[in-house]
Amino acid sequence: MIKAGIINVTGYAGVGLARLLHQHPQVELISVTGRSLAGQKLAEVFPHLADIDMIIEAEPGDVDVALSALPHGTSAAALLPLIKKGIKVIDLSGDFRLKDVAVYEQWYGVKHPAPELLGEAVYGLPELNREQITKSKLVANPGCYPTSAILALAPAVKNSLIEPDIIIDSKSGLSGAGRTLSLTLHYSEINESVSAYSLDGHKHMPEMAQALSANGKEPAVVFIPHLVPMTRGILSTCYGKLSKDVSKDQIVKLYKDFYKEAPFTKVVDVPPQTKQTWGSNNCLIYPTVDARTNRLIVISCIDNLVKGAAGQAVQNMNLVLGVPETTGLNSLAVYP
Repeated sequence: MIKAGIINVTGYAGVGLARLLHQHPQVELISVTGRSLAGQKLAEVFPHLADIDMIIEAEPGDVDVALSALPHGTSAAALLPLIKKGIKVIDLSGDFRLKDVAVYEQWYGVKHPAPELLGEAVYGLPELNREQITKSKLVANPGCYPTSAILALAPAVKNSLIEPDIIIDSKSGLSGAGRTLSLTLHYSEINESVSAYSLDGHKHMPEMAQALSANGKEPAVVFIPHLVPMTRGILSTCYGKLSKDVSKDQIVKLYKDFYKEAPFTKVVDVPPQTKQTWGSNNCLIYPTVDARTNRLIVISCIDNLVKGAAGQAVQNMNLVLGVPETTGLNSLAVYP
């Protein structure tokens, strides 16, 4: 069995990793950390993990692969000793996603502790970078919003079907904000209300632009995220001006061909709903054409805590370890 450890098990992504790794047939979860809760039993902190008989530690144990769910700005520093030891690493923070250290420091507001590693890190979106991931020891797990948007637009961008001027409108459940309390996330503040935020720019926007670059040029991306009163899920509606005369049928065929080898990205025949991905590692995509305005419109849905975080991290881990990509990730969506 391959020995795995979770760094910072106490957040939503870390808890999701524990659930998935506990049932993984080829990986043994031997270490979970969380400095604020070190010494406590994992099952006492999270009763739904009662079957995992582990103590939360302050430091990671001796593992073959480490999955870090630490926040940006702290994850890279914590991972450096493991990387130097040659331990394979999947980082769920934003610390290794951007290739330009100046762009990272601009959007994340902290100095990067290991800019020399940015060139080594592979952006962990298997649908685009599967081969590179299999050869990597340092994988930067994508953000939840970028996962939904990039998968929605990549086939069109890679086939030069749209102009480099893109609009991404995303709605997310509250779990995307993490477990830290704030006034804007109180039940009475968010219930029966929808709100837009980060209108001056969200830190996930440069990640989208980087992944959707074509011929060395990044597209102009307008990204507006919204909070909606549900626990989990992201629905993104993406728009691009068509640069070629193509029909909806042609677009659908192109998308299905593009993702024919992607086990978790499915092109569907009707606009998807977030509930249809709840608890699964799937991304559901619905492309269509507005003939009146000559625009491509693509709807995508993911569970922000699975394909948008822990599930995709396990998918990347599988690729890095050389085990079948879908191992431990075949759960169907929970409905209703």
